[in-house]
Amino acid sequence: MGNEVKIVAWEDFFVTGINSIDNQHKGLVPLINTLYKACVDGDSTVDTAFREAMSKMVEYVRFHFTIELKFLKKIKYPFYNDHKSEHNVLINQILAAAEEYKTGKKFVPHTFARTLKDWVLSHIAVTDKLYAAYVAEQIKKGLLSVKEIEAIIAEGM
Repeated sequence: MGNEVKIVAWEDFFVTGINSIDNQHKGLVPLINTLYKACVDGDSTVDTAFREAMSKMVEYVRFHFTIELKFLKKIKYPFYNDHKSEHNVLINQILAAAEEYKTGKKFVPHTFARTLKDWVLSHIAVTDKLYAAYVAEQIKKGLLSVKEIEAIIAEGM
């Protein structure tokens, strides 16, 4: 554990208060760290490790974003389209970076991992907190319950 390379750690600051979503967000942390580790290892396994980490990140981000967007649509989140647009930007950046790396274009995995970390964590800390506030407001008004929220998310999985 002492030699484990980390670029990010989960902090309570990122908690949205929606358990299923928070658990998915927590799942992004080791993926970002694995991607970063693959970038800084500096040995012959970097290419394979980076490709595997990138593949897992793309898969997980798509899984999470799909569930999150289904949830936001179901609860009629008023800024759904803006949220979806932000997701699309990240997905397109990840796919473009993966393609550049695959085709041998000049690409700095280390920089990409840092950019990914910054984007994901700022998205959670800012954008996701906005819908979390909306959800809390709906709960307070009696329009949603924690049980309903978890059922909606489970349905989307």
